[in-house]
Amino acid sequence: MTESLVEVQAAADGWSAEQVLAWAAREFGDKAALASSFGAEDAVLIDISCKIDAPFAVFTLDTDFLFPETYELISRIEEKYGISVERLRPNLTPDSQAREFGDELWKTQPDLCCQMRKVEPLTQRLKASSAWITGIRREQSPTRANARKLEWDAKFGLVKLNPIADWTEVQVWEYIHSRNVPYNPLHDRGYPSIGCTHCTRAVLPGEDPRAGRWSGFAKKECGLHLVESAEGPRPVPKHSAGAAR
Repeated sequence: MTESLVEVQAAADGWSAEQVLAWAAREFGDKAALASSFGAEDAVLIDISCKIDAPFAVFTLDTDFLFPETYELISRIEEKYGISVERLRPNLTPDSQAREFGDELWKTQPDLCCQMRKVEPLTQRLKASSAWITGIRREQSPTRANARKLEWDAKFGLVKLNPIADWTEVQVWEYIHSRNVPYNPLHDRGYPSIGCTHCTRAVLPGEDPRAGRWSGFAKKECGLHLVESAEGPRPVPKHSAGAAR
């Protein structure tokens, strides 16, 4: 049955992660891409995608400031799943950025640093896609509490899929351990959310899982994910689409 994406959006919140990814593969094919920062959630999505034989392109934002453990994990993921991860790089090298904007821009203007090293490369990459897949979970932070499994991303002008939006942290780790999914060892050292070396620290017991990101700033998101209002995400626009099977 042909439905609009508005109608599919409501149904999608009841789908499993496998159903969301299978629908994306059928609906968008190679125009859907999986954005991975190689956190625990992203590792789960790559494993599920390979399990259901959904050939999504996988890309990561290589800011030049990732942890050594993250780079090592990318290699392990590529070897285990037989995939090639596309690395998106900023226009400016770290040295060029320092010459133009000053040393340690992340300490003085973290939004600008994220804009140049993350948002701009992502914006260019998503121009070639009709949908992108993320590891966002509602439980991660208040800014993500209204995330739907299927959304229209007004910032980038395409469909956004959050297949494990309703998963808990316990479910993520149960999946990883039960399927022997490779993950970043920094997670075992108090890093629930892992970004750039300069802007990520381990969290203390009882802290918000994202307290280690941009510590000392009110900033909690790098600008990739549109923060929705209290009313929640807007429905996706009308679009011909089939329901999950």
